[in-house]
Amino acid sequence: MLGLTVAAYMITYMDRVVISSAVPSIQKEFGLSMVTMSWILGSFRWAYSIFQIPGGWLGDKFGARRALTGIVTWWSVFCAATALTWNAGSMIVCRFLFGMGEAGAFPIATRSLSRWMLPSERGFAQGITHAGSRLGAAMTPALVALVIVKFGWRAAFVSFGSIGLVWSAVWFWYYRDDPGQHAGVNAAERELIVTSVGTRKSTDGVPWGPILKSPQMWILATMYFCYTYSLAVYLDWFPKYLNGERGFSIEKMGLYASLPLLAGVFGDIGGGWLSDILARYIGLTTARRTVAVGGFLMGAVSILAACFVHDPVDSVWYSCAAMFGLELTVGVSWAIPLDIGGDYAGSVCAVMNSCGNMGGAVSTTISGYLVKYFGWNSIFIVMAVLAVLGAGLFLRIDAEKRIA
Repeated sequence: MLGLTVAAYMITYMDRVVISSAVPSIQKEFGLSMVTMSWILGSFRWAYSIFQIPGGWLGDKFGARRALTGIVTWWSVFCAATALTWNAGSMIVCRFLFGMGEAGAFPIATRSLSRWMLPSERGFAQGITHAGSRLGAAMTPALVALVIVKFGWRAAFVSFGSIGLVWSAVWFWYYRDDPGQHAGVNAAERELIVTSVGTRKSTDGVPWGPILKSPQMWILATMYFCYTYSLAVYLDWFPKYLNGERGFSIEKMGLYASLPLLAGVFGDIGGGWLSDILARYIGLTTARRTVAVGGFLMGAVSILAACFVHDPVDSVWYSCAAMFGLELTVGVSWAIPLDIGGDYAGSVCAVMNSCGNMGGAVSTTISGYLVKYFGWNSIFIVMAVLAVLGAGLFLRIDAEKRIA
C-alpha cells in the first residue's frame, strides 16, 4: 500500500513539473511575457488550493479506493490535454482543470494510509511518500528537456499524462479502504491494526466545526503556507531562473534544476524517519518540533546564500541545501494531521494543504511581477523570511493534542 501511495505522489509531481521545464519553449512559441506565464502557472495552483477541501471530503466520504481512482484519472487526462492548447487563455483553463484533479491527491492519499500505518510509522510513511513526489519532480526536468529537444514540448505532456491512467487501474484493483477486507492481511496484522489504530468510525458527517475552530489547525495551515510558497518557486520558476538569469542551456537547465529536488528526496526521508526515532526519547511533540524548526532555519540560511553567490553552479549547490532543509519539515508536517485528526485526517490535511497552497498560488502568480520590477533576488529574499516565520509557527504545534 505504501509503495502504491509513493507511486501516486511521484506521478503528481511529475505531471505538475512538466510545464516548468517547458516554459522557455512555450514562451517562444506563443510569444508570452513573464507576467502572462505567471498566470498560466498560477492557474494550476489556485485550483489546487481551492479544491483541497472538496478533495479531502471525497476521500473521507467515499473512501480512498474510489476517490483516488477518479481524481488521478481526471488530472491525467488534463495533463495530456495541455498539448492541445493553442494560446494563453486555453492553457489557463486547461491547467486550472488539471489543478482541480490534483487537489485531492495528498489529502486522500494521506487518508488512505491512516488505516494502514501504525502511529509509530507515520512520520517515516509521510516522509517516504513525499520523497517519492520529490524524486518524481527531480527526474522530470531532465526527461522533459530530452523529449522537448527531440519531439517538442507537446509530446512531453502526453507522455507523462498517460502514466496516471495506468496507476489508477492498478490502485482500484489492489487497494482496500479497510485492511480487514484485503486478502493479503493475516489475522495477526488485523489484530495489530485494531489495537494500535482502532476500528473505523462512522464518517457520515465530517466534523468541520471542531476542525475549523481549532487554533492549532490554523497555526498548522499558516506554517504550511510558508513552506509551500518556497516549494512553488523551486517547482515552477527554478528552471526558468537557471536558463534566463544564470545562463544555463536548455539541456543543462534540465539537469541542474533536478538537483535541488533530488536533495529534497533525502530531506523528506530523513525528516520523517528522524522525528519517529526522536519521539521514542523526547516525546512526539518535541521530536516533531525539533526536526521541523531545524529544517526551516537551514532552508532560510541556504536560500540567501544561493541568491547572492556569484558562481551559477555554487548557487545550485546552495539551493540543494535549501531544498534539503525545507523538505526535512514535510514528513513531520504531514504526520501532524494523522496525529491530531484520527479518522478525519483527510479533512484536516485538506485544510492544511488548501491554506498552504495558497502560498504556492501567491508565489507563482506574483513571481513574474517581482522579477519584472525588482529582479530575481527579491523572490528568494521573501522565501527566506517566510522560512523563518515557519520555524516560529512550528514551535506552537502540539502533535499530542487531538482535535476534539
